[in-house]
Amino acid sequence: MAPHLRKQLVVVGHGMVGHRFVQAAIERGLTETHDIVVLGEERRPAYDRVALTSFFEVGAEALSFLPEGVYDDPRVRLLLEAEVTHIDRDAQVVTLADGDTVRYDELVLATGAAPFVPPVPGKDLDNVFVYRTIEDLEAIREASRGARAGAVIGGGLLGLEAANALHQLGVATHVVEMAPRLMAVQVDDAGGATLKRHVEELGLTVHTGVLTELIDGDADGKVSGIKFKDEDTLPLDIVVFSAGIRPRDAIAREAGLDIAERGGVLVDEQCRTSDENIWAIGECAAPGGRMYGLVAPGYTMAEVVVDTLLGGEAGAFTGADMSTKLKLLGVDVASFGDAFGSTDDCLELVFADAVAGIYKKLVVKENDKGGFELLGGILIGDASAYGVLRPMVGSGMELPANPEELILPAGRGGGVELGLPDEAQVCSCNDVTKAEIKAAVSDGATLNDGGPCTDAGCVTKCTKAGSTCGSCKTVVKKIVEDHFAATGKVVDKSLCEHFAMTRQELFEVVAVHGYNRFDDIIEGHGRGRGCDICKPAVASILASLLNHHVLDGANATLQDTNDAYLANLQKNGTYSVVPRIPGGEITPDKLIVIGQVAKEFGLYTKITGGQRIDLFGARMEDLPAIWKRLVDAGMESGHAYGKSLRTVKSCVGSTWCRYGVQDSVGMAIELELRYRGLRSPHKLKGGVSGCARECAEARSKDFGIIATEKGWNLYVCGNGGAIPAHAQLLAGDLSREELIRYLDRFLMYYIRTADRLQRTSYWMDAIGGLDRIREVVVDDSLGLGAELEAAMARHVDSYFDEWKATIEDPEKLARFVSFVNAPGTPDPNITFREERGQIQAANNDGPVSLGATIPVGGPR
Repeated sequence: MAPHLRKQLVVVGHGMVGHRFVQAAIERGLTETHDIVVLGEERRPAYDRVALTSFFEVGAEALSFLPEGVYDDPRVRLLLEAEVTHIDRDAQVVTLADGDTVRYDELVLATGAAPFVPPVPGKDLDNVFVYRTIEDLEAIREASRGARAGAVIGGGLLGLEAANALHQLGVATHVVEMAPRLMAVQVDDAGGATLKRHVEELGLTVHTGVLTELIDGDADGKVSGIKFKDEDTLPLDIVVFSAGIRPRDAIAREAGLDIAERGGVLVDEQCRTSDENIWAIGECAAPGGRMYGLVAPGYTMAEVVVDTLLGGEAGAFTGADMSTKLKLLGVDVASFGDAFGSTDDCLELVFADAVAGIYKKLVVKENDKGGFELLGGILIGDASAYGVLRPMVGSGMELPANPEELILPAGRGGGVELGLPDEAQVCSCNDVTKAEIKAAVSDGATLNDGGPCTDAGCVTKCTKAGSTCGSCKTVVKKIVEDHFAATGKVVDKSLCEHFAMTRQELFEVVAVHGYNRFDDIIEGHGRGRGCDICKPAVASILASLLNHHVLDGANATLQDTNDAYLANLQKNGTYSVVPRIPGGEITPDKLIVIGQVAKEFGLYTKITGGQRIDLFGARMEDLPAIWKRLVDAGMESGHAYGKSLRTVKSCVGSTWCRYGVQDSVGMAIELELRYRGLRSPHKLKGGVSGCARECAEARSKDFGIIATEKGWNLYVCGNGGAIPAHAQLLAGDLSREELIRYLDRFLMYYIRTADRLQRTSYWMDAIGGLDRIREVVVDDSLGLGAELEAAMARHVDSYFDEWKATIEDPEKLARFVSFVNAPGTPDPNITFREERGQIQAANNDGPVSLGATIPVGGPR
């Protein structure tokens, strides 16, 4: 009998790290000598736990790393729902829960970690959950349907992710943390305070420095509240434990493998356990006695084991970069390197803006040359510099003479450009350096299919840089573009694969040729049939230039979900209706009509931060009837659904306030009525404050006006988006006529030259900063002033209300039915419940993704 030459390698666990091990084994040729059997305990193949919260929006399949459940390599066999209960090290066999056995020559443990649940009385009640798997999220979603309030016990990374999940489900959410601050492992006290303000501004309640003594239950055995030490019981319907993780090392303990003092399988630098044929990787392993709770170290361990098994020059796992960047509840948070300044003789540089909710800290140390090197840092509220700063840690790169410029806003002396050294690690998740990224796009480099690598997306595919947490994608893109520019190659800045030009170039093409149909534009200057990138972009350009109805003719099919129905799609499949209330000024009669409409159609009402009243929960087929009631009362569309002007917020100004120096209400109304319906690359918001006390928060808007004794100060390019930016002073002490002239020019200049979905703050940086805007808008250096003013005048003269035009047009009205061929039939998936005294909508099948494709005729 021929000797058995091929070996069998068994992987226990099919999470992110187990999957990465199999990928590396296939890519590096380990399956040429080994058959691989993967035993996954869950019923699903590996999926992206880092992005677990997005499950509510994208669904389970979008998170899956292996949707088909089968690897391309036939020498890899994946078995799901295969729980390993015993390892026989002498016989080299593992036993499964169903009694089956699988032999191994080499065994890799990738069993991960389990949520830690403190021994709190009541932890076994119904509606007490952990936050770890898709099944956990499904159970939480089901319990949330009738829940009013819930608490997440744990304010670390996972705790805030879990709080985000509850918040998305519409449950009033409390975050409970025993430490004195949120994310105690990653951020300092000042950073924690900034993060807490962000979280509370989103409507969550944060309890720090408290100890949960008891989870109360009702007569049915369900959660009714939690009790903190020395405090009253907090009424609740759901409790989610997310208080950390513990390595899943039970089968390793039972098999007699060496275990670290604080848990986890002890392994050496090659991740080999005390048994020479057994390896451990990821969260179940403890290299040097330490467990690593991030995915990047697990990926590194997986590759080290593959290289060792291949018998070549094996690497070693000697520690890992524990840097973290993520968006928690919409807030950017990053921590990297020596974030707490524990290195001897280090110095800390701190920038804090409490108004904008930004906290940045750099930890630096003087080098032998008298300069400074970066040791670490913390970024909260604005982590845009993370991609550049983190690779600098440990690179030996000397900082600029004034290192504070690295964290100051561009308008306050910051925004310095730095060139990373080639050896800098750009992607910590996948250990990819700048040199490797450049090599991927260098002359002679080819992909597996033999073709060249030509863009950042291709680099991500072939190097994996940016494929895990995604925080380095912008840096990868810049490295690729800079490399192409330096080598004389053309940098591709196409709008999409169908248009080989930027949005600005496409805008000029449409304007010059006078196009009014997408088909003519793509026939003359593009290729193919278009996509969900270029179609809405062209729709916006046509609306900006022509000011036609967005549902006219073939252009109706170009619109995204919200514009297609002139209303904002909500997560449960209903829509919101937002009438315009210029300056927040409204008559009692109009208020009464809004109330009557809300009662008649069962709508949830909310006063917004932009001085309007939102009406939520409208069925799509009811929208025209709701609009007609509002239009008949003298109201019109507030364009809350469009990339256009939303509101111009105001204080009460000199009419009522004893501090007001100008009529801010009158100015806000005039500007909102002037610019209403103005389509733009992104949404626009304005504000007018009647004095320097800034009650309208004008400096957080795309354009803000603050009254002075002599007139008006005009601020531009602020926003309250994912990375807040303060508007900057463009011109001061302006008359009404000067103010409107400059605003007309500014808005039209932005509309003509900005990229798609580019906020004004980013646009300002891209075109050369505030000085460049001032040259064009105030000084008219390009001689475009009259042309920009004329374009705005055409917009003002041609304005019409889209709601009124729709209800007067039978062809447009035909779109507003729940299903094609079923006019007047309500959507059966939408149900309603009472919440805080008002009707709210719930979808029987769970939330609909905000990014979902809505079938013709209405939502699912």
